[in-house]
Amino acid sequence: MKGRRTTVTILMADDDEDDCMLAHEALAESRLANDLHFVRDGEELMDYLYRRGKYVDSRSSPRPGLILLDLNMPRKDGREALKEIKADPNFRQIPIVVLTTSKAEEDIYRSYDLGANSFITKPVTFASLVEVMKTIGKYWFEIVELPLVQARNGHGHWSS
Repeated sequence: MKGRRTTVTILMADDDEDDCMLAHEALAESRLANDLHFVRDGEELMDYLYRRGKYVDSRSSPRPGLILLDLNMPRKDGREALKEIKADPNFRQIPIVVLTTSKAEEDIYRSYDLGANSFITKPVTFASLVEVMKTIGKYWFEIVELPLVQARNGHGHWSS
């Protein structure tokens, strides 16, 4: 495998604290040297990306190289956030992996129609979640070529 950048920020949008804790432990178990950040709903996700409110500081809210997105969240659900992210030229290149409990065909089709890069049903066991995280890490950070992470300019937009 080719050498990759040492740290890629993963942003996980999920309102279930247990799922977030398990994902964090699974990433640690899978030995991914990535920076993991959490937001609890679609509104927080958009605040993070646009650096609003508590996410103004780029040191504590770096641009994600990958978003793990739950569909069923309060305030703004994952479907709405996905649509908004993929409609914005500043963010549409960020890969989004839908990681949700849903197995509904409608959610799968709609997620891909809205621009999701992958759709994964959350595994029920910790061991399976570790395997999923290892696979996500290997695929997104070792196999595929991702666009270079861009820095935010002074006008609130991402630029190279």
